[in-house]
Amino acid sequence: MNTLLVTGGAGFIGSNFIVHFLEKYTSYRIVNLDALTYAGDLSNLKEVEGHSRYIFEKGDICDRSFVENLFSKYQFSGVVHFAAESHVDNSIEGPEAFIRTNVFGTFTLLDVARKAWMDAPFQFKAGVEKNRFLHVSTDEVYGSLGPEGLFSETTAYAPNSPYSASKASSDFMVRSYFHTYGLNVVTTNCSNNYGPKQHKEKLIPTIIRKALAEQPIPIYGDGKNVRDWLYVLDHCKGIALAFEKGRPGETYNIGGRNERNNNQIVDRICSLLDKTKPRKNGSSYKELITFVKDRAGHDKRYAIDATKIETELRWNAEEVFDTGIEKTVDWYLLHRLI
Repeated sequence: MNTLLVTGGAGFIGSNFIVHFLEKYTSYRIVNLDALTYAGDLSNLKEVEGHSRYIFEKGDICDRSFVENLFSKYQFSGVVHFAAESHVDNSIEGPEAFIRTNVFGTFTLLDVARKAWMDAPFQFKAGVEKNRFLHVSTDEVYGSLGPEGLFSETTAYAPNSPYSASKASSDFMVRSYFHTYGLNVVTTNCSNNYGPKQHKEKLIPTIIRKALAEQPIPIYGDGKNVRDWLYVLDHCKGIALAFEKGRPGETYNIGGRNERNNNQIVDRICSLLDKTKPRKNGSSYKELITFVKDRAGHDKRYAIDATKIETELRWNAEEVFDTGIEKTVDWYLLHRLI
């Protein structure tokens, strides 16, 4: 039985990944390492409570001795690293936590894995030659696009927020451990995720939550900032494929090919809520939309070219935005917001 360390597995994407991976990859057990800060919630993993191949360990990825003890105890054959501070607004208010977790935490995991799995640069210990470290990152490291063009794996990095700068730094650290030590690493950079279990402060849950509470729905600036929206289960399937079949040292961009601006997002969600849970006064939730002061350094547009993972690993997003957002709204109505 192989043992996979998943960091940040109680968060939005990590919890969806764990459920998917346990179901599809029956030769693995998973150890979920999570500090259970504001974004981590064990209720996200109710589906696997008591699962024979699932173990939870509470701890901090920056605590080197704790991480070393986990590697010694479980003899991990792989790492999928989700754990990160990830909310841009929070990084503007308090960037230090982002540097600590995203940069130093990633370094700690990489270095512990290197020493556990390798005797010397490019020399793996016997029996662990296929051990792999997959690092989950973001398209925000590439900066902002104009009206045309897409981010590819060769796009120059140009992070514009403390969050994206910390993720760019962690990406470079992962790259360095491949080129300097020969550690078997793969990096994935994703577009904006949405779907079940997302933290309430993110855009789509905020729209749903505020609408149902009959409160103003805040939209930054003019609402014309564009993102490529990726349904979380599609992302998890891409990560699993990259872990299983990706080439060592490579980066794979994972995107949904579903560009929408924030005005289109809020309009679609309000229309769905108008049908599924109409307001008592009979008016549309769209009347609650309120434009607020724009975020500092707000990138105008992100969009990913997913050709590499589509052609090399035969991955394709199964959900288009209209189907994914219907599933997402239905999930929040059922589980969180009524």
